[in-house]
Amino acid sequence: MDAKYSLIREKTQSLLAEAGLVIRDDEWDALEFAEFGLGEIEKEGLQIIVYENNDRYCAKELILLPNQTCPEHYHPPVEGQAGKRETFRCRWGKVNLYVSGPGEPDDIQATIPEGSREHYTVFHEVVMNPGDQYTLEPGTRHWFQGGDEGGIVSEFSSTSRDIADVYTDPRIVRVSEMTRG
Repeated sequence: MDAKYSLIREKTQSLLAEAGLVIRDDEWDALEFAEFGLGEIEKEGLQIIVYENNDRYCAKELILLPNQTCPEHYHPPVEGQAGKRETFRCRWGKVNLYVSGPGEPDDIQATIPEGSREHYTVFHEVVMNPGDQYTLEPGTRHWFQGGDEGGIVSEFSSTSRDIADVYTDPRIVRVSEMTRG
């Protein structure tokens, strides 16, 4: 693992420890760094710990470093089944979630990553603090960003098929650019 990912791993461990979440060694070994093929994981990226993903449901932690953004995307139908329905529950820090609805880019708390403005199209802001929860129906376009100290969200969803996710930014490659470790 190169120095950049080692540092991100340390920051991720620090956030999870501060949140009081216990992560087993085998879960640390499977830590995912979603880099999205953009080469700037600390700006547009996400760290993921998957507890379970089977043919009925998925449970995972989504860890965002300070002001780190998971880019805009949605979960389409796959093989005749509805897209992923997911419930986010903020565990620690602050997470700004954006979905369709009233809102303008100049009125939000998040900072849209430089050079990517045209790839962010939904601006209805849902501010999530610890204990707040929000459910996204299949096909809902969304993106989210950690607050100034970062944020941790537990995701409970139907089966996760990351390779099927559709991103607004055509440069994004979800699965093939994911690093483990």
